[in-house]
Formats: sequence, structure tokens, C-alpha cells
Amino acid sequence: MLIEIITNTPLWVWPLLLFLLYRGYQQSQDRTIGLSKLGIIPAIFLFLGLYGLINAFGAEPVSFTLWSLGIGLAVLLHLKLELPRGVCFSPQDQTFHVPGSWLPLALMLTIFCAKFAVGVIIGMQLPIADTAAFAATVSLVYGLLGGMFLGRAVVIWRASQPTSHGANT
Repeated sequence: MLIEIITNTPLWVWPLLLFLLYRGYQQSQDRTIGLSKLGIIPAIFLFLGLYGLINAFGAEPVSFTLWSLGIGLAVLLHLKLELPRGVCFSPQDQTFHVPGSWLPLALMLTIFCAKFAVGVIIGMQLPIADTAAFAATVSLVYGLLGGMFLGRAVVIWRASQPTSHGANT
């Protein structure tokens, strides 16, 4: 069965996995991010989550609600834990220094695996794919995972605000 899953996987999936590994590795290094680029990764992962949701279950209000709830919970978690830590903002350059972390790589691989698993379940037409519980769980998980990148970006952005807590400016 594993061979069948791999051979029926679209070819573009494997270069995507390599790209995510590369981008995730880059995130493990200290880096400088421009203010204008801060929202790119969150926007991509939120779009992919929403697209995956619509593609898998259609435009269902319950799915959108749970997806949105997941995003909100992830952002609140990042704000509460102030993750990532150690972000510094340079007002002169309008850039952020962000310490490296393996968390984005782990998150990217989790998103990849979740979307892959959902694709396999739907592609194999397993009975669980037609249940409300499956749709609800996937909706919430896609929101949580995509929201993690948004929460991270919000915490980084807050380092540029004069009233941010724990940020070095």
C-alpha cells in the first residue's frame, strides 16, 4: 500500500518537500527580516490551509469557523508565550534580527505531513473522509498550523512597537 501511495503522489510534491526542508533549515539560522517581508510566509501557509480546506470539504461555514478558531488560538499562544524570543528591531533599517530556531522547520514538516495524510485519506476514499468529525478536526488543525506562522509574525512585528514587552529596540 505504501508503494501505491508514493507512486500515486503527484511529482510536484517531492520538490515542494525539498523546498520546505531548505526553507526550514534557513529558519534555523539567525537572520534579518525586512518589515515588508514579515507577512509572506504566514500568508502562504494560511492560503494553503484555506485552499486545502476548500478543496477537501468545500466552502462550509463550520469548516471556516473552526479554521479561524485555530488561527486565533495559535496567535494567542504565540502572544502569551512571546515566541519567538530574542527578536530585535532596527528602526534605521526597518529590519528585525530573529534568532534561529528549528521550530519553523518542524512546523513546515508537520503541515506537509498533515496535508499529505489528508490527501491520502481523501484520495483512497476512506470512510472517515466523509465524516463531520474528520472535516472538523482537519479544519481546526489547518487553522492551528497556519496560525502558528501568523502568531510568530505578530510577535516579531510587536518588537517594532515602542510598547512591546520584552523586545529590544
